[in-house]
Amino acid sequence: MAGPLHGVRVLELPAIGPVPLLGMLLADLGADVIRVDKLAGDGMFDALPAGPLGRGRRSIGLDLRKPGGPEVVLRLIEGCDALIEGFRPGVAERLGIGPDEALARNPRLVYGRMTGWGQHGPLAATAGHDITYLAITGLLHGIGPKDSPPVPPVNYVADFGGGSMFLATGVLAALLHARATGEGQVVDAAMTEGAAYLGSMTRTLFASGGWTDQRGANLLDGGAPNYRCYECADGRYVAVGALEPRFWTALLGGLGLDPDTTPSAYDPARWDACAAVLASAFATRTRDEWAAVFEPLDACVAPVLTLAEAPQHRHNAARGSYVQVGTATMPGPAPRFSATPGGATGLTEVAAATDELLAAAGFTTQQVAQLRESGAIAGTD
Repeated sequence: MAGPLHGVRVLELPAIGPVPLLGMLLADLGADVIRVDKLAGDGMFDALPAGPLGRGRRSIGLDLRKPGGPEVVLRLIEGCDALIEGFRPGVAERLGIGPDEALARNPRLVYGRMTGWGQHGPLAATAGHDITYLAITGLLHGIGPKDSPPVPPVNYVADFGGGSMFLATGVLAALLHARATGEGQVVDAAMTEGAAYLGSMTRTLFASGGWTDQRGANLLDGGAPNYRCYECADGRYVAVGALEPRFWTALLGGLGLDPDTTPSAYDPARWDACAAVLASAFATRTRDEWAAVFEPLDACVAPVLTLAEAPQHRHNAARGSYVQVGTATMPGPAPRFSATPGGATGLTEVAAATDELLAAAGFTTQQVAQLRESGAIAGTD
C-alpha cells in the first residue's frame, strides 16, 4: 500500500548527512523524492547519498554550475510540492535556484532549508559540524563523565535530531498550509535551534534548580547510580534506568542486594557509594548473563548492544525493525501507520532517471543534447 505521503513530490538537492536522511524518511513514507546528484564528488562524504541512505529515490545527475543546470532544477520545481537543500546561505541564490526564483515558478512550493547556524546571524556563513553546532546550545557541555571533556554524541543530536527531524516537521507543517491556502513558503531549519529545542526539558529543570551545569551530576546524565551504564565481567555493559522506586526494588532483587544495606539511589550525597555497590555486583557476571536475569523482571535494565548486534536482538527481530538495503542492514521506516504503512525500497542508482525526469519536465531531445554538451548532465557511454 502507498505510504501517507503518496502523491507528494519532493526535490532533494545535493547535500551530505542530514538532508539525505530527510530524503530517505520522506521516501519511506511514500513521497516521490527526486534526488539531484553531483556528477563528480569533491569531498569525503560524497558517497553517502548513493548508498543505503539514498534508498527509494529517482536520481538525476546534474552539475548546477554548468549552463542549463539551474534551469533543469527550476523546471523540476514546477511539478514538486517541496524542495529540501543544505547549502550554505546564499549558495542557492548565487546558482539562480533560491527561494525567489523557485516560488516564482511554483507559488505553492515549500522550500526547506537546513543549515547548522541558520540563514542569518554572525556565524551563518561559516563552516561547522554537529559538534560545533551542539557546542553553542549548552547541550554538549553536559554530555560525558564529570572528570573528562564533553563527549560528542556522534552526530545524532544536531545533524539528525536538530536538523533532519525539525526540517521534516517544518516541511510537513508547511505542506498542510500550502494545501489549505495555495501559499508556499520558506522553512529555515537551523541545527543549533533544533538541538536546543531537544533540550527543553533539561532547560526547564535548570530554570527551577532541578539541574546543575556540572557534567555527570544530574539525574539523567550519568550522575545518578540508577541511571547509568555498568561494566560487566566480560568488559561489556548493561544500561540501568531504574529511576522509579518499583524499578529500583526490582533492580536490587535481580542483583541480589539487600535494600536495607544498599546506599540509597535517592540521596545525592550517597550516589557515589551506591554506584560502587552496583558496579561491584554487575562485575560478577557477563553482560548476557545479566540480560537473562533481568529480561523477565520489570527493572528497566537492558544490554548495551553494538551496531552489529542490535538487528539480531529478539525484540528488534520480532518487529522487523531493520531491513536489508543492498549489502547494508538499515533501520526500517519509522514511525508505523495502520492504514498507509509505506516501506523501504531498494538502492537508488545515481543519475539513472536523468533522461526520464528531463522528458517528464518537457525537455526536448535537442535541449537534452545541449545539456550534455554543456556538461550540465552526464554524456552517453
